[in-house]
Amino acid sequence: MGMLMNSKGQVTVPAEIRAKRGWHPGDAFEIVDEGDEVVLRPVPQEETRGERFARSLRGKGTANMDKSTDELMEMLRGE
Repeated sequence: MGMLMNSKGQVTVPAEIRAKRGWHPGDAFEIVDEGDEVVLRPVPQEETRGERFARSLRGKGTANMDKSTDELMEMLRGE
């Protein structure tokens, strides 16, 4: 699969690869020069409780709209 680098040195990772790997905008990566290859590796990042909560809700639409504020706070706190 060939890709072109733009004038800013940016290369777009195809959507099917991003989806397969679970990569999202804002994810951090390191680029490693390994002789004949250049490798793109995700950099693990510490998530805040709020970020973990938001990630847990991704793709669930209105699944939690019937919960009370107290129930949502319990979910956020991991209780």
